[in-house]
Amino acid sequence: MPNSQISIYTQKEQGEEWLRRYRGCLPIFACVLGFTETGLIPGISAAGRTPEDRKYTACADAEFLYYGPEHKAQYPLPPLAAGASPVLISRAVFESLKIPVHLFNAGLPQPPAVPVIDLGGAPAKCLSGGAAMEITTVHHLLEQGLLWGERLATNIQQGYLIIGECVVGGTTTALAILTGLGIDAAGKVNSSHPVCNHTQKWALVQTGLEKMKGSRGQGAGGREQDETFQSQIQNSVDPLELVAAVGDPMQVVVAGMAIAASRSCGVMLAGGTQMLAVYALMSAIAQAYALSWQPEEIVVGTTRWVAEDPTGATVDLALNLEKTSLTESGRTPPLLATHLSFADSRYPQLRAYEQGFVKEGIGAGAACIAAHLSQDWQQHQLLAAIEAQFERLSTALNQS
Repeated sequence: MPNSQISIYTQKEQGEEWLRRYRGCLPIFACVLGFTETGLIPGISAAGRTPEDRKYTACADAEFLYYGPEHKAQYPLPPLAAGASPVLISRAVFESLKIPVHLFNAGLPQPPAVPVIDLGGAPAKCLSGGAAMEITTVHHLLEQGLLWGERLATNIQQGYLIIGECVVGGTTTALAILTGLGIDAAGKVNSSHPVCNHTQKWALVQTGLEKMKGSRGQGAGGREQDETFQSQIQNSVDPLELVAAVGDPMQVVVAGMAIAASRSCGVMLAGGTQMLAVYALMSAIAQAYALSWQPEEIVVGTTRWVAEDPTGATVDLALNLEKTSLTESGRTPPLLATHLSFADSRYPQLRAYEQGFVKEGIGAGAACIAAHLSQDWQQHQLLAAIEAQFERLSTALNQS
């Protein structure tokens, strides 16, 4: 069955089988909001022009996703150096297709101004300290993820669950989790910048993982060579301790949700680098804690701007997931991407995506894949719906 609007980059047969199974089905969308102080480091992220703006990005995205462009927002969408928030894409699809949206607060510095399920988490400190979260919080968030994954899946008869996220700085915590699990990810992750800031991310990750090793009594000696650095960490790491050291609150919630939901329905992890890290984390958690799950029910869905990012290596990264003993149970997931293009958009803010700005977020790629799957939407329908959201937002801003 041709999918002219969807590309499959890894595990082609499994990906095609998944798309066949869920063609014509409507998903439900769960979005997990989280925060890491890593996102406040100057230059680390383009999801908000200043560190102060980035404190409120998740709240602003959640509010727009839930209420749409006409709502007078308590947290308006933050100004970006270029481009427009990917929440415009997600909102356009979910509103048009009437896809139910559930928002979860895994740990934000302030409560969002929308109906949200509070999971009793906490924001993460900067990963460079090697002590991002309390281990008790991480265990609690995993339990909450497992509980809600099961709960959401019971409401799905024939469809699937899309799980998205909003965490500013999340590709850096993703790099830390991947590296800590022994996966070669340096220089392969994405970012919201047109050219990924790999050197900055890698320096933070090395610092954080070395501090974690030091605190576990292995001595923080001199800086090891990169290869041995990875193999030394992976030999004895507990995946939940790794999250507590260098992760963010979203990761473990989504891991738990997807593990539980995969037992009874399809799951699309919405995002690129961050969801590949979550998938690796799920494999490691399922293995370490003997949790049952169905890896063949899980795909990762993103945009082609992420999958084909010339300054990252998303497909390589996906293929590297099976090259470590810690993630044996999961291997490599099918990586899917929408063909959505803004090359012909009348708005420069949307055309900026074609220059490598923004790329993805808050379930944008997965939303487009869902529109192709359930309603057979083509490029022109997606573009029209997204431009209509942008127009409504511009009108609302001009009137306020």
